[in-house]
Amino acid sequence: MQKITPDARTRYRERLSPSLWLLVTVALAGPMVALIFVPVGSTVALVAGAAVSGLLVIAFIALNPVVAVEGDVLTAGRAHIDVRHLGSPTALSGEEARQARGPGLPARGWHLIRGGIDGIVVVPNIDADDPVTTWTISSRTPDRLAAAIIAAQG
Repeated sequence: MQKITPDARTRYRERLSPSLWLLVTVALAGPMVALIFVPVGSTVALVAGAAVSGLLVIAFIALNPVVAVEGDVLTAGRAHIDVRHLGSPTALSGEEARQARGPGLPARGWHLIRGGIDGIVVVPNIDADDPVTTWTISSRTPDRLAAAIIAAQG
């Protein structure tokens, strides 16, 4: 007898991590904390500053949302939807992406938008029972995300 299992392979996965400049800015909190502890001792100040910098950078990287297409499910941050409820995705970049995440952003849509990431994928939701009309998702490689959604639908 043939065993039929759903296709659960990961077609696309991207962590929407912050830019290098944001991580450098966050890491600058360490020297500020070190200045507070200088009266206690220079060693304590150095250790406290390094610990704060390291913990903040790790937290900023670990707490960022993940966009993934696994099997027939699109996951964007904490939300997920079966791709059969989605229409044809549109990958946007440049001025089109700015328009899609700015003035063209639908009020009834679901959005996962991150600053510093230029690309956007807009996917219409064709489920009549769902009040969300579109999914707008930031991506550094919007063409690959759109292709993964289409592959999962087919």
